[in-house]
Amino acid sequence: MANKSGALSATKITKMKDSGEKIAVVTAYDYPSARLADAAGVDLILVGDSVGTVVQGRPTTLGVTLEQTIYHTEIVARAASRAVVIADVPFPYCQLGPDEAVRACARVLKETDATGVKIEGGASRASTIRAVVEAGIPVLGHVGLAPQSVKALGGYRVQRDLERLTEDALAVQEAGAFATVIECVQSDYAAAVTAKLAIPTIGIGAGVGCDGQILVFHDLFNFTDHGSEQTPKHARVYRDLHKIIDEGLREYVADVKSGAFPSDEESFGGAK
Repeated sequence: MANKSGALSATKITKMKDSGEKIAVVTAYDYPSARLADAAGVDLILVGDSVGTVVQGRPTTLGVTLEQTIYHTEIVARAASRAVVIADVPFPYCQLGPDEAVRACARVLKETDATGVKIEGGASRASTIRAVVEAGIPVLGHVGLAPQSVKALGGYRVQRDLERLTEDALAVQEAGAFATVIECVQSDYAAAVTAKLAIPTIGIGAGVGCDGQILVFHDLFNFTDHGSEQTPKHARVYRDLHKIIDEGLREYVADVKSGAFPSDEESFGGAK
C-alpha cells in the first residue's frame, strides 16, 4: 500500500473551493494509471463505473458489478499516496434505497483503501446520500447527465434544465456531499450552479466555470480506440498514445515475423 502521509482528504478537497484552487481529477482503473496520476499531482482519482465502457467494452455502465468496483478500487487506492480515491457505486445499489446503499458503500471502504464513494443522482438520491454520510462515509455527488439512467434518458444528451440542475445540486449539498460532479450541461448553467454552492463542483463537459475538472485517463491520452467515433467533445487529448502503441506493436509483429526479435542481446547464452 502506498505511503499516505501528506495525503489529501475529502475535507481538504472541499476547502479548495474557498481558497480558489482548481481541483484536478482523473478517472483511472488500474495501478499504473493511478500511480502516474498521483505522482503528477492529480487531487482526486475516481474509479468510475465507466470501467464498463472504457475497459470492458460494454455499451453502457450498467453491467459493472460491486465486486468489480471493489477490485479496481483496491488496486487504484494501493497506488495513490496523495490523491483522494473515490469509488463509483455501480447500478443498482443506490437505486434500491438507503439501507442497500449503506451496505454496498461500507463494503467498498472495508475492502479497499478508498476515501469515499460517488453516488449518482440529485434530489431523488438525497436520502441515500444522507444515510451514507451519516454512516461515516464521504460522498461525492453527481448531477446533470446520469449515465446509470441512460435507458430512461434515451441516450447520452446534454442536460439543459437549469431549475432541475440547481435543485439537484443543492439537495446533494444539503445531504452532506463534500463535492459534486456536474456532467454534460451547458457551461453557463454549470457556472451559475457552482456560484450557488458552498461545496466544489467538478465538471465534465460542463465548462470552465466549475471548481475543478475531470477526464478519463484513456481519453487524456487517446488510449481507447473510438473506431469511427471522434474523441468525446468534452475531452482533450494531451498525448496520442494510441498512435505510439499502434506503431510499436506493428514493429514488434514485423520483427517477430522476420526473426529480428529477439537478437543476441535479448537472449541468454550457454553456461560459462
